Amino acid sequence: MKKQALILICFAMSLLSDIHACTSAIIGADRSPYGRTMLWKHRDTSAIDNKVEYIAPSAEGFGYTGLFNAADSLLRECWTGFNSEGFAIMNTASYNIKDDEVPEKDMDKEGLVMTQALRKCRTVDDFALLLESLPRPMGVEANFGVIDATGAGAYFETNNDSYVRVNLSDSPDNVLIRTNFSHTGRPDEGFGYIRQTNAERLLEPYIKTSSVTPEVLTEILSRSFYHSLIDKDFGGDPEARWVIDQDFIPRYKSCATIVIEGGDSDDYVMWTGLGYPPCSVIYPVTEGPDGVHPDLRGLRSGGHSKASDEAKARRDEVFPRRYDNGDKYIDLSKLRNSAGSGYLQLLVPLNLKTYHDFRNKAK
Repeated sequence: MKKQALILICFAMSLLSDIHACTSAIIGADRSPYGRTMLWKHRDTSAIDNKVEYIAPSAEGFGYTGLFNAADSLLRECWTGFNSEGFAIMNTASYNIKDDEVPEKDMDKEGLVMTQALRKCRTVDDFALLLESLPRPMGVEANFGVIDATGAGAYFETNNDSYVRVNLSDSPDNVLIRTNFSHTGRPDEGFGYIRQTNAERLLEPYIKTSSVTPEVLTEILSRSFYHSLIDKDFGGDPEARWVIDQDFIPRYKSCATIVIEGGDSDDYVMWTGLGYPPCSVIYPVTEGPDGVHPDLRGLRSGGHSKASDEAKARRDEVFPRRYDNGDKYIDLSKLRNSAGSGYLQLLVPLNLKTYHDFRNKAK
């Protein structure tokens, strides 16, 4: 009976890590050729349908733009975003810092916290003050990543009662990466250790040459099938077909890749790909009521967005089996093949052109 109970607990925890996961990074301005701080979130969640909306300033605080679940009709919980003051925030779920018995029904308030932060915060220090002011228990177990218009950045590894602040400026490389465990939490607990190493190894040559760009994050890391434990890139062979979806940065439940590129408070760009990232189209999102492309907005039935729905349809081709654990088997030929018709081969050049054209227009 004890063995059966342990198996059930392990199974439940594996499901939990699928429900709320993510791979993320904060990149210092000196590691980018554009001299701009970046906040990257590759979102994994069971809420696969996402949208981007602008919320106007009000008596509640600053105006901001953010990523929301399609079903969030009231826009109560933002999962990544930036505001009119140049403050930006995202999170990854953590599974090794909760140290209390607060029940699950009183948890998962990270989206509410981030919405408050976008309404109230101008700086990284402001976010620290917000966390200190929230009633306990906060209902969170997360790594909050934040940047501001001064170029500062930090992760706040946060549980119900406290947080540990890890400043970007204290990192030797001026880069911080987080997945689904907190570095200040209990050792060898949590999830995403392999994904974190994937990201570290993929970023290493760009960090060394100070050439990390949003394109590197959305078009390389979020579309890579490199597995660091095996030390193999499973997506590099155009003749390869089936591979098991396990511990890559993109996962079946990945629903967005977003890079918020900092600068002056009125110069932020949120590079956004909705839906399964290897199949997503990138759109630049800017501050203000006209900054969100209609394809990203929740204008369809149920709050769905065109971009998310189209990427999800492509994902269904990449995971074509509808039986026998079908969502665990990737058909790589739909992403890259010798005919050059895979989604990676078609979409990455399109996205790179979007980056290029936007930057040229902004000059």
